[in-house]
Amino acid sequence: MKTKASSVRILILTADAGFGHRSAAIAVAEALRLNYGASVELNIVNPLNSEWAPSILRDSQEDYDRWVKQVPELYKLAYEASDLFIPTRVMEDTLGTLLFDAIEKAFTENNPDVVLNTYPMYQAAITQFQSNLQKKAPVFTVVTDLATIHRIWFHKEVDGFLVPNHIVAKLAVSNQVPAEKVCVTGIPVHPDISRESRAPEQIRAALGWETGITSILAVGSRRSKKLLDMLHIVNHYGAPLQLAVVAGKNESLYTQLQQVNWHIPVHIYDFVDNMPSLMKASDLVISKAGGLIITESLACGRPLILTEIIPGQETGNAEYVKAAKAGVVVNTPLEMLESLHHLLVNDHELLKQYTQHALAIGKPESAFTIADILWQAAHGQAGCKTSSDGPDPYKGS
Repeated sequence: MKTKASSVRILILTADAGFGHRSAAIAVAEALRLNYGASVELNIVNPLNSEWAPSILRDSQEDYDRWVKQVPELYKLAYEASDLFIPTRVMEDTLGTLLFDAIEKAFTENNPDVVLNTYPMYQAAITQFQSNLQKKAPVFTVVTDLATIHRIWFHKEVDGFLVPNHIVAKLAVSNQVPAEKVCVTGIPVHPDISRESRAPEQIRAALGWETGITSILAVGSRRSKKLLDMLHIVNHYGAPLQLAVVAGKNESLYTQLQQVNWHIPVHIYDFVDNMPSLMKASDLVISKAGGLIITESLACGRPLILTEIIPGQETGNAEYVKAAKAGVVVNTPLEMLESLHHLLVNDHELLKQYTQHALAIGKPESAFTIADILWQAAHGQAGCKTSSDGPDPYKGS
């Protein structure tokens, strides 16, 4: 057991297939630094970038963006076909072999006291590597989607599963994960969300935005295809609105946004590192149905209009938001117009209701909860404490 004076070595494993896995890793790392300072030695490692990882798996991170944008239905078919017991077991055995050397390298170089994993494909290799070790580091996996979860996430030999809500907790148990290993923590969001205490008007003034006007934040990504068409509706809606758009490193989208003849105040960003401030300065968020952006929005108490969904993987995220009445899904510009009108009419009555629902299920302290679990586990203590899960969005539906 660690003494209080000794330094704790924490290894966080992540990947770069989208922003969500690394953002979760960074959020927990920052919470650990804030709570425990020099008492922790932190390393965030992407085993897929290791020279010991097969090139086909290294390349899969960039291929992910291409697949979901260019052939979403084929991606959905592959996702659903692999989400069965036998294919998953075959996938785990294969990944355990292919990634064994990369995982071994990460463990031997960092000699961790505890491990946090934010990417499901590492779990088989981790358990294979540790199976013959005399001293095993406790391993916790953060599940980074809200409802539709591929069964490869649930490797029952992992020491703990840190899940976003009771829905995923039930899924874990139904996939033979012992209930005592499952902790409802929320998906970790950056500590800046809970630390940003300024009023929206103060943040807008600091950002150089207009004050005293309804503000909408739109967030794109390299997988965005519909966002610009949806924003044309906002631009021509006719009511006093202000728009901020983050292109999310989508160079084509960023260029097109700058060429639009905007009729409302607009602020265009390629990529930002102050998303919590932008969200809290806004009244409403428009985005695709990614687990990260939804989790951050809810943690800020901001309702969503979801414009795009990766079939299979993100379907549950969208359904979760809709069931909680914390947002809506739109598929066409006409649906965007209708939803925007419903949210803003009658002195924003529906928008205010959705804001309260978002606040009720958001978990701004999630990264700190996970940091505490890791710290306790490193000291040989049972650190899995379930946080309040808020209301059940599906109750009565």
